[in-house]
Amino acid sequence: MNDIVSDDIITVDELCEILMIGKNMAYRLLNSGEIRCFKISREWKIPRKSVYEYIRRQCALGGNVP
Repeated sequence: MNDIVSDDIITVDELCEILMIGKNMAYRLLNSGEIRCFKISREWKIPRKSVYEYIRRQCALGGNVP
C-alpha cells in the first residue's frame, strides 16, 4: 500500500534534536529549502529521509551550514 509510515515524518522539535540546533536555525533550513519539507495548515512535515540527505550533503561539503 503506502510505504510511508508515521515514523518517516518528523516535527521541527525532532529535527532540532537530530541536528542539535535551535528552532531559529531549523526554520531557516526549512524555509530556504535546504531540508525538503512541506506544510499542512501551519505545521511543518519533514520526511526523515530528507534530514539524512541534508546530513550527507553537509558531510560531503565539509560541514558548511548556510
